[in-house]
Amino acid sequence: MTHDKDIREPLFDFLEEQYGKIRIIEEKTMGRSRADAVMVTDNGLYGLEIKSDADTYARLSRQVKDYDRYFDYNLTAVGSSHGLHIEKHVPEYWGIITVEETGGQFDFYMLRKPRKNPKMSWEKKLEILWRPELACLQEWNAMPKYREKSKAFVVKKIAERVPDKIDEDRLSRQVSALLFERDYTTISDTLKEYRKTSARSANPPDMW
Repeated sequence: MTHDKDIREPLFDFLEEQYGKIRIIEEKTMGRSRADAVMVTDNGLYGLEIKSDADTYARLSRQVKDYDRYFDYNLTAVGSSHGLHIEKHVPEYWGIITVEETGGQFDFYMLRKPRKNPKMSWEKKLEILWRPELACLQEWNAMPKYREKSKAFVVKKIAERVPDKIDEDRLSRQVSALLFERDYTTISDTLKEYRKTSARSANPPDMW
């Protein structure tokens, strides 16, 4: 029987073989759910839900709705016990990877490649970014700085410009570039510096 913790690293290696340059961000909160992982590629974000043989479908319908709001593409990796039924539980545009354990090794098969998610919300996708990362998007797209405004305000302002003033493909590449460069070891210093600069305004922004 496959288990989530055993599948992860071999699965991430398989995805790297399939997609080339990627970055994996594990356990990302999205709405009422938590994505097992987010795969960053040059042109978009992939939500990844892992259903090992030890898991059930109990929460999957709610998770699908949350994944669909946040990511450009979605994939589920399932143990062999779910392989015959998973297509009934996820939309047709979700990708499906089956996982089988043989002699202590995992075999992965791309049963169905993911297609573009038609339900992705730019406001939700942009929520994944930190406030300083959003500031980079504002600069790259010649937007006002809105330093005195909240993160939610800035997210909405960026999303409002898509696609009329900001091309979707270009914005996707920019978001991916920021996530490829994200450094969790220096975020505290980055946020402190951003707060310090923002404190010059009368109303410092809400960083989160």
